[in-house]
Amino acid sequence: MSLLRAPESFADTRRVELPLASDVVSELRAGELIRLSGSMYTGRDQTHRRLCALLDEGRDLPVDLAGQLLYYVGPSPARPGRVIGAAGPTTSYRMDAYTPRLLELGLSATMGKGARSSKVRAAMHKHGAVYLVTFGGAGALLSRCIREVELVAFEDAGPEAMFRFVVEDFPAVVINDVSGRDFYEEISTGQGL
Repeated sequence: MSLLRAPESFADTRRVELPLASDVVSELRAGELIRLSGSMYTGRDQTHRRLCALLDEGRDLPVDLAGQLLYYVGPSPARPGRVIGAAGPTTSYRMDAYTPRLLELGLSATMGKGARSSKVRAAMHKHGAVYLVTFGGAGALLSRCIREVELVAFEDAGPEAMFRFVVEDFPAVVINDVSGRDFYEEISTGQGL
């Protein structure tokens, strides 16, 4: 289902369970609007630098990234009665220098906002991974889809620490699929209309 042909009710979109099974990843198509449910990990610049530093040192990562989704977010503190504050996406290209290395470990998906570099797109195609975007400027609304939050690593990094989110019906759009399609490019050339 194309973003430009969005359903009248978001509830009509396909629900995708996390962590991602390889057959599910291979079925996702560029331009498809989906709802994510299950657990995902988070990380921004600091988390990516530290994960790669651990790899450089030959040390284990705090989590096994195989089959996982890594969401580029730095959530704000929770208000009373909430599990988390605003949790909107950050710009994905800032993680491009680190992403191919994490994809080699079996990371199945990344999610943020904006386009990815050609190097990252090639690495996603090579390793059978996808790139999703979620809605920027809607962090407070997105936080309503987050049911649980657990600090996983790098507590001293504050909002840039690595967290595990348990989400329900978290909205996303597939931008890059395993076949190498790029929805942003398709829209810019009129193919995705």
